[in-house]
Amino acid sequence: MRTFFRALFLLVLAVLAGLGTWLYVAPPALLVVGTSYSAKIVCSNRFLAHRDAQQVLSIDVQAPGHPLLKFISATVDEERKTVTTHIFGFFAEAVSAYREGLGCTNLPHGYDLAALSGLPQGPQPLPKPSDIAWPAGDAAIQPETARNELSPLLADKTLLGPGIRSVVVIKDGKLVGETYGEGFTRETPLLGWSMTKTVNAAIAGRLMTEGRLSFDDANLLPEWAGDSRKEIRLRDLMGMESGLRFNEDYGDVSDVTRMLYLEPDMAGFVASQPLDAKPGTVFNYSTGTSVLIARIWMNRIGDFGEATAYPQKALFGPLGMTSAVLETDVTGTLVGGSYLYATARDWARFGQFLLQDGVWDGVRLLSEDYMKAVRSPSRASKGLYTGAQAWLAGPDDKPSSAYGLPEDTFWLQGHDGQTIAIIPSEKLVVLRMGLTPRKLGWVPQPLVKAIVTALH
Repeated sequence: MRTFFRALFLLVLAVLAGLGTWLYVAPPALLVVGTSYSAKIVCSNRFLAHRDAQQVLSIDVQAPGHPLLKFISATVDEERKTVTTHIFGFFAEAVSAYREGLGCTNLPHGYDLAALSGLPQGPQPLPKPSDIAWPAGDAAIQPETARNELSPLLADKTLLGPGIRSVVVIKDGKLVGETYGEGFTRETPLLGWSMTKTVNAAIAGRLMTEGRLSFDDANLLPEWAGDSRKEIRLRDLMGMESGLRFNEDYGDVSDVTRMLYLEPDMAGFVASQPLDAKPGTVFNYSTGTSVLIARIWMNRIGDFGEATAYPQKALFGPLGMTSAVLETDVTGTLVGGSYLYATARDWARFGQFLLQDGVWDGVRLLSEDYMKAVRSPSRASKGLYTGAQAWLAGPDDKPSSAYGLPEDTFWLQGHDGQTIAIIPSEKLVVLRMGLTPRKLGWVPQPLVKAIVTALH
């Protein structure tokens, strides 16, 4: 009997050793997605937003996410500006590294950190806004500008929703109200998630204004030259109607999580997908599409160094979005579907820019045709989405009129409760950002409606 138990013990030990070796050498993709996601979020929030890393891991990553995320640990190297994560203490290592002006980038396993220096470097930071009134500066709201009727709304936790981080209200081009969650201020850069898509599209729109790109351009990528994908037009990509296969489910290892957290060349991964439908006929919301748009407009510029600096030169600088940082993958392609950080006031500047029909300080930066696409439904979306990566419907896909909002309301939307409502007829922009998973059931339309009513 003793011999039996000894053999059983050795067998169990061997199985555990084999399991540990497997997890260390070839961890399942789901675990690597988890550690890569965690490294990326902690890195960006530590080095861009200057938040406490362990607090970010606990609140932003573990609390709202997959149960396995609770077993992830993060180590911050302040000198090298990296974050390294593991699950169960040792397994599925992931590393994200920070670069000035470009934020954090996930590194493939075994990647030499020094190789990042060979990529185009980030643009020089823009001067901070002066202490004058928004939008020209970032001074505190003055009593003569503040709309006191907003005060009870901006203190109403039910309207603001769980996990609130910022609400900013712009009326008639003036900042008239704002509030921030605990630990956040008007100087804290916030991740817009998929609100990034609308900004990335506008960067492509700047190239259109310069005559270097067109909605009707086809033959967009060399990878598509030999097959029917060459017929995909930029217009099809902008309206999420490319016909390319792409699974946007975040619950498992899907196309979107593989692209963001496993693939070093995000655009290359998306470009390799086959056609599932004729371009322009089927609406399929896809973060991969927005990354492709970034690759396309960067290719059109030609020099990746110049392309990396282009968002600041063409958009962020003119609008005074001095905090804006659009992050890249390890190939240097800007992640135009997800990874733009900016303060709430800078996000509101972009919303005001769209409200003003693409004009800023009297200068038209986006063409009238482009702005028409921003506000008009794409062909196959059934009125949900526009032809320039914005939304006509709110986060629950209901028309704005269902909440008593004006018919001309359109939206920027991002994961976990990021929204900007733009209402031209009211000369109103309402930004709301937070950490509010969709499963909680909160939507921003009642807040926006209450603000519209209060300001009448």
